[in-house]
Amino acid sequence: MTTPLRVLVHGGGIGGLTLAVALARSGHTAEVVELRDELDALGVGIIQPSNALHVMREIGVLDACVAAGFPWEVLTICDPAGTTLAKIPQPRMDGAPASSGIPRPALAKVLGDATAAAGVAIRFGTTISELSDEGAGVEVTLSDGSSARWDLVVGFDGIGSPLRSRLYGDRFTPEYTGFANWRVTVPRLPEVQGVVVSAGRTSTKALLTPITDELMYLAAVTAEEPDFRPDPARAHEQLAERLAAFGGPVAEALATVTTAEGVVYSRISQVTVDAPWHVGRVVIAGDAAHASTPNLAQGAAMAVEDALVLARSLDAEDDVTAALAAWEDRRRPRAMFVQNLSRALLKEETGSATTPEEDELLKAGMPGAAHVLVKPY
Repeated sequence: MTTPLRVLVHGGGIGGLTLAVALARSGHTAEVVELRDELDALGVGIIQPSNALHVMREIGVLDACVAAGFPWEVLTICDPAGTTLAKIPQPRMDGAPASSGIPRPALAKVLGDATAAAGVAIRFGTTISELSDEGAGVEVTLSDGSSARWDLVVGFDGIGSPLRSRLYGDRFTPEYTGFANWRVTVPRLPEVQGVVVSAGRTSTKALLTPITDELMYLAAVTAEEPDFRPDPARAHEQLAERLAAFGGPVAEALATVTTAEGVVYSRISQVTVDAPWHVGRVVIAGDAAHASTPNLAQGAAMAVEDALVLARSLDAEDDVTAALAAWEDRRRPRAMFVQNLSRALLKEETGSATTPEEDELLKAGMPGAAHVLVKPY
């Protein structure tokens, strides 16, 4: 673009803040609207694989992410008893560690500080009330009553994206996979120097992920009925029931979870927007367009890749229409690879039937996927 753009980012999560910083660093004007009252990231911790860390390097926050987290190089595979089956070195992109765990609140702070340093305003407690795409721009009215014209509106507003509903109605809604994710922060065991995955011939998988020198999180993927919700007073006991067959470090970590406080439960759903990810000058990205199961730990990585590639496409092309087409041409195959293989891995790990197409993807597995995803995005 020869003229800087004015871009409204709907959603102050990982992808939205990354886009805002990338745009500002390229000379565009960005503003973020966020329905929450602060950047109080929900959840426990998150894995930043090498491709996500490479994006953090590009927007100038890699060192802050690594300092706030726990970088690691090797993925450990165990059986349910805790016996190590394999240690798999993880590939890396140039200039970034192989992977790192980080507390979600710490990552939110890193990105929030970078957003402020870039001069990007965040309007909290605010969402889009009305919008009208006029062709050359988008007229937007916000819930605080203000209105303005923007060159582009981008929705990084999550799996339940209100902006997606505005564009497509109920055509693309979250699909529950039949599985859920339990997570809780616990003291890091000295032997947990990277992600430890424990799985076997069962519908349950357990993981340990270091997120600081002192902390890690215990996660469990379990089959659950659609209407199940943990008992607020017994969530730790219900988690223990589901992990009763696990020994070794998983059992040791579980023994430290003595109350329901801090146990986070979320159903695993996915969204596939099988239509253009933009309508005119209104765009959806990240989980709003292609939410995946967590089996490759690539959901946030795909969002920040979306953000950086969108900012670069806007710089590289002569007009917005060409930029959005180029962005989606680059992003869709990679995001769909992650979504399809993640879902296939979920089925394989939990003993569910897979399709012939999924069997083909599974030949690569997690190690093969890691090598694909450290290639340029």
